[in-house]
Amino acid sequence: MRDCAAIRARLEARKQELLVRARDVHADMTRATGPLEKDFAEQVVQMENDAVLAGLSATTAAEISQINRALKRLEEGSYGDCAVCGEPIDERRLQALPHSDRCIRCAEFAA
Repeated sequence: MRDCAAIRARLEARKQELLVRARDVHADMTRATGPLEKDFAEQVVQMENDAVLAGLSATTAAEISQINRALKRLEEGSYGDCAVCGEPIDERRLQALPHSDRCIRCAEFAA
């Protein structure tokens, strides 16, 4: 039997980390600390950094979404069951990726 309270705590802690990251990335992307540099070369570097930040933002948002779905599955009692085939997800996979909603076979097939 899974320790749902421990799983929930782990998911919530990771979600909080990601929310802080998302806030920081958003602040950087919206130039909360100041406008672009006046030097053109520095502007180019800042704009390249913006592209990296946009990728981080998208990845962070996707993981938060996965965590929210995992929390919902916990509430519904379906946590740990593959969303594709319905078989139990291996405990080692859930330890590594507690927000996973697919068994390794279905995850590999989707990739």
